[in-house]
Parts: sequence; C-alpha cells; structure tokens
Amino acid sequence: MHPRAPVFGNVLEMVGNTPMLELKRMDTGKCRLFVKMESMNPGNSIKDRIAVEMIEAAEKDGRLKPGGHIVEATAGNTGLALALVAAQKGYTLSVVVPDKMSDEKISHLRAMGAEVVMTRSDVAKGHPEYYQDVAARLAASRPNTLYINQFANPANAAAHERTTGPEIWEQMEGKVDAFVAGVGSGGTISGVGHYLRARNPKVEVILADPVGSILTPLVNEGRQVEPGSWLVEGIGEDFVPSICDLKLVNRAYAVSDADAFHTARELLRREGVLAGSSVGTLLCAALRYCREQKEPKRVVTFICDSGAKYLSKMFNDFWMMDNGFIDRPKTGDLRDLIARRHLAREDYVLSPALPLQQAIKRMRLYNVSQMVVLGDGDRVEGIIDESDVLMALLDDPHGAGTKPVSEFMTRRLEVLRPSAKVSDLVPIFRADRVAIVADDTAFYGIITRIDLINYLRKQLK
Repeated sequence: MHPRAPVFGNVLEMVGNTPMLELKRMDTGKCRLFVKMESMNPGNSIKDRIAVEMIEAAEKDGRLKPGGHIVEATAGNTGLALALVAAQKGYTLSVVVPDKMSDEKISHLRAMGAEVVMTRSDVAKGHPEYYQDVAARLAASRPNTLYINQFANPANAAAHERTTGPEIWEQMEGKVDAFVAGVGSGGTISGVGHYLRARNPKVEVILADPVGSILTPLVNEGRQVEPGSWLVEGIGEDFVPSICDLKLVNRAYAVSDADAFHTARELLRREGVLAGSSVGTLLCAALRYCREQKEPKRVVTFICDSGAKYLSKMFNDFWMMDNGFIDRPKTGDLRDLIARRHLAREDYVLSPALPLQQAIKRMRLYNVSQMVVLGDGDRVEGIIDESDVLMALLDDPHGAGTKPVSEFMTRRLEVLRPSAKVSDLVPIFRADRVAIVADDTAFYGIITRIDLINYLRKQLK
C-alpha cells in the first residue's frame, strides 16, 4: 500500500520530492533506466525548483523587495515556474521568450498574469534581439525590477545540489552509475553532477544536446563551432552559461530534432508518460548510452516537463508532417504539396446543405479560413472562405446563419490535375485563390500559399 499523500499548506510546498520511475518497455540494453518525474511538480517542470530558490535568495540579499517586478529570459518553463512563485509571493513578472515556443506555453504564461515579450530565435548572443539581451535591457529600464538571470544565478545550481541530487541518491539507494541531463542554463547538470560526484567519483555525467548546439563539439572534441538552429525547446546553447560546469561531463550525445520528437512519442506509447520535447533529447541520449554498455548499469535521467505543452507541435501528426518529421507516401506530382489529404480523411469539408452557422463553427473549431464543399460522390461543388462568410453576414445578419452553405459558396473554382506543374499554382495564388487538386476519379485536396511555402522550404534542407 502506498503511503498516504500529505496535505500541503500552499502550492510551493509541493515543489520537489518527485517520484522515480523505471522504464521497462523501452530497449535499454543491459542497463536499467530510471526517470525522475519532474513533470509532477506543481508547475509541471523541473524549473519549479530553481524558481523557488532564486526568488528566495533574492529576497534574502535584498535584491528583490516587496511588490517588486521580476524579468527573465526563458524558453518557457522557467517563466512558468517564476510566474507560479511570483504570484504566490506578490510579485509581477515579465518574460522574454524566443519565437519558437509552443502556443501552450505562451497561453499558460499569460493566464498566470505574466507579461510575455516575444523575440527572435534565429539570432545569437550579442545580437540586440537575442532574448537574454532583450531581458537585460527591459529590466534596466524599469524601477524596482530584478533581472533574475538563471544563466548566471548561482542559486540555480544550488537548488539542484541541495534538493534534486540528494533525492536521486536516496531514491536510488546510492546505486547510480550514470546521470544524463541537458544544458538549458546549466544548473541541473552542474548541481546534480556535483552532488553525485561528491558521493561517488565514478558516476558518469552524460550530456544530452540538440544537434546545432555548440556544447557537444566542445565536450567531445574541445572544438568551438558556430551555433546552428534546433526546434527542441529548453535545452542546447549558443554559449556556455557561467554556472555550467562542463568539466563534470564525461561525454556528450548530439540528438537531432527528429530523434528527440520520435523518442518522446515512443515514450508516451510504450510507457504512458506524456513528456516535453527536451525529454525526447534526454531519453534518446540515455537510450544510446544504455545500449552501448557492455556491463549492467543503473542510469538516471529526467522527465523535465509535461508534454501537455507540446500537443500542438510534436504530438500533432500534421505539425510533424509539415516540418518533415513524419514521412508521407510520395506521388511525384502536385499531391505531394497537399497538407491535408482528402483520401486519407485528413481534411475538413462541408456538405452543400449544411447551415452557414455550422460551417462557421467548424472553421473556428479546425482553425481554417476556407473549406471545400463536396456533393454526392465527393464531387467538388464549391469552396467557402472567410470573405464569403463575412459578406453573407453583412447582407443578412439575422437570416444568413440558417441558410445552406450552397447559397454563399464560390462556384468559380481553380482546379488543377495532379499532373500539373508547381508553377501553375502561381497565377492562382496571385488571384488570391486556393488550388483544388482533382481529376475525373477523385478530389485529392487543396493547396494554399503556406503549403507551397512549406514544400519549397523542405527542398532547401
């Protein structure tokens, strides 16, 4: 029988003491792989630990005063954790985030009362729009404001050396052979790494790093490289944070976005754990390490955050397809450009008799601006878009909603056979229309401007 869970006095008391889970349904070779479930913190990530520690340290030394304002540069999770702690302690918060963050994180931050400042993700440290530089300027421009700066804040690593490391050691009964972590700010790998090494100098510290980060070449070869780009959120760096002690690291594994995303999806299918994109990187590296070992070892890594923040991205098949992470059958013609294929039932269509108000609901539900209207036998009868809907409502505000879609749809269609050239799309788009791909046997789908952009972008990779 499990011990009874305690009753807490406030949400901050729930930070830490997260459970450990052994993964038994994935191929770990001769090793046993354990994950510390940091997604079970109240803010759903490991960053809750450092938010509490950094704010309390700033309170103690007087840098943060009652009613003060906090500014931070973050990939999202530190911002969410700071928003949680700040709200409990009566502070306001501004977070500066790069523009590759998931919509779920942005919405979550705003729901918790944080001001969100978006900046570019394609620039390196030193550029005026680099997110950390923007945060520093923002903090300097406002009175009674603290730039908490997780990347250079010693309380970051201290939180993990004081709490996370000891918890791992106790849960594993002192039997830890290797520890796998990434570097976002460097606090986790430094704090936990120092603690475990102090208990057992033979513990291996393994870095999981996105392809494009500068850290893997630096660790494995001592080589400095120019940073690339990656889509995994929250780990990988274009510089070495001052609190990050890379001397602890025995070896680094570079993990591609594709491998990270597919590993996170496999974790959900096999183990039932919904985890974030950085977990995909950590777990992929941990599995590689485990499979390479000739002797049994006990390996620990993290479920850093919840995958609920990534449902619109790596857990969305269409997002994965659009970004080239899921291969689709190729036809060698225009059908390859269709993002939502009708024969695979991936698209959303309307019937001619459907009331306009229901069409509006579906357009909002599916977040699309136009829908094809299909009659009997999947015959294309028309297409309706936002302009058609707007004109209908302006002409008949009270009655249009109950009338059938067929009264308002556009019947002048731009239909191309699958064998048409890509260049045939250009005049259609210039006329502000979408292309319908169909032939005498079937309707295949529509092609929009963004579909062509995605297609051309993939050709550049």
